[in-house]
Amino acid sequence: MNYIPFEIKGEARNGRFLITCDHAANTVPPFVNGGDLGLPVADMARHIAFDPGAAGVATFLGEALDAPVVLSNFSRLVIDPNRGLDDPTLLMRLYDGSVIPANAHADATDLQQRIDLCYAPYHDALTRMAARRDDTVIVSVHSFTPQLNGYAPRPWQVAILHAADARLSLPLIEHLRADPDLCVGHNQPYNGHLPGDAIDRHAEIPGRPSTLIELRNDLISDELGQRDWAARLAPALNAALTDAQL
Repeated sequence: MNYIPFEIKGEARNGRFLITCDHAANTVPPFVNGGDLGLPVADMARHIAFDPGAAGVATFLGEALDAPVVLSNFSRLVIDPNRGLDDPTLLMRLYDGSVIPANAHADATDLQQRIDLCYAPYHDALTRMAARRDDTVIVSVHSFTPQLNGYAPRPWQVAILHAADARLSLPLIEHLRADPDLCVGHNQPYNGHLPGDAIDRHAEIPGRPSTLIELRNDLISDELGQRDWAARLAPALNAALTDAQL
């Protein structure tokens, strides 16, 4: 089986930042129901399967910051690497109105296989790359849908999420809010912390500064939008790092 559950871009780069993208791909590995979750193609292209546009932003941001980038290579519906192992949403059976057929009867053996072949190798790669410097700063790139089924439209173009450690996130919010054309969320549209999530595991617990960036996915649907947001975020991150005296 020639399947690798993650990709590292710019591994030799030596900048302080480490860019991560937990939901980079909608790939279904061949060992999961023959590479098919049983969803329509349209559903696999939606936010339920991955974070559209986030991989491109992460890639261009890594180039701008001379930072390595770690990208997942499996759908969040296979197993969600941004959840703790005891989180009930680690393997989703229903998401935003869509039943995931291949997950409906997944048992403990199926879950363990996905942990062993997808989740664990991805986190091992993050652990290794975060340890390449003593002063690593982690930036996690995600995207969110403009509107969930049955909910109000989301007004933010970008949002910054954090847990207890807000050293980088708060000055980053200030820099982004200096642009009057931006509606910047703070721990929106989601809470900034889930026990055992990727930031908790690789930043909060080891004591590394970090931030999680959420971008509205209609703004990063093509390369132009992805490059534009990377160009906006890179100087803001550098300025925030300076302001925080990290």
